[in-house]
Amino acid sequence: MSFFAILFALLIEQARPLARSNPIHTGLRAWAVSVNRNFDAGQSHHGWVAWGLAVLVPPLVVLAVHLALLHWLGWPFALVWNVAVLYVTLGFRQFSHHFTGIRDALEEGDAADARARLAQWKQVEVSELPRSEIVRHVIEYSVIAAHRHVFGVLAWFSILAALGLGPTGAVLYRLAEFVSRYWGARAREATQPPSESLQQAAAQAWTVIDWLPARLTALSFAVVGSFEEAIEGWRFHAQRFPNDNDGVVLAATAGAINVRLGGEALRSRAGAQVQPGFEVDADIGDSDSTPGREPEVGHLRSVVGLVWRSVVVWMLLLALLTFARLLG
Repeated sequence: MSFFAILFALLIEQARPLARSNPIHTGLRAWAVSVNRNFDAGQSHHGWVAWGLAVLVPPLVVLAVHLALLHWLGWPFALVWNVAVLYVTLGFRQFSHHFTGIRDALEEGDAADARARLAQWKQVEVSELPRSEIVRHVIEYSVIAAHRHVFGVLAWFSILAALGLGPTGAVLYRLAEFVSRYWGARAREATQPPSESLQQAAAQAWTVIDWLPARLTALSFAVVGSFEEAIEGWRFHAQRFPNDNDGVVLAATAGAINVRLGGEALRSRAGAQVQPGFEVDADIGDSDSTPGREPEVGHLRSVVGLVWRSVVVWMLLLALLTFARLLG
């Protein structure tokens, strides 16, 4: 069921992507705000209670629906439910239009339009960025987005589906990422910002939940790209920043397509991922950017090929596992 659910969800999402403004995402934002307002009292244990309610209750509801459909109506209806949940949580088209617009602008030589599109996408100041830095930022943002919208979801969905828990993993992963990012952004608001305890709980939980998917994504990129360089970049970065999941993905990407990434952006990501109780080498210099060629527009097409080849590898693996299970 897992293979066909993913296949149908990806096909539907390519044909009719989920709109940016949709009632499901609006409801999730309202849910996160409500949990923050009613259960975040500022203490450490309150932060974990609020996080547990925000992230664990929706997957349990999804699981209950899955089991009810499977028991009362049969696997075809459960498959439809799996496809529907994956359609909401999984997909390239939730971010790829930004990537495509920036790439097209750069290929046409319109760096100003590329800067404007990048600033609109990530809400960052990029007016002074040279062309190569625009490409580097686009590669980094796009690879992380692909990891969080596609490969991370695939990993958790596949693991928990194999245990009979249906699409629970996909919802758990996306919610853990969402609340960590959303509560972190709302901390700057004046009215009822999330407490520091809640932000720390969400960030720590997200680091743990994303640990395995990040390394599976890095391994996928290594397999379909330049294997030795990708593994070497992954190993070097993991030694310096053992809890930086995004950095592992970026380091493997850099080695897989021979492009220089990191530097200031990689340091900021590493710092954002460091949690209390973890030790990280503070002596970081500009030399920490990965080895490789200066980012060029041609690398954007290399990234697209890298991501799609990785998807094919994942789907082939799931197909083989499905076939083996059917034969068994």
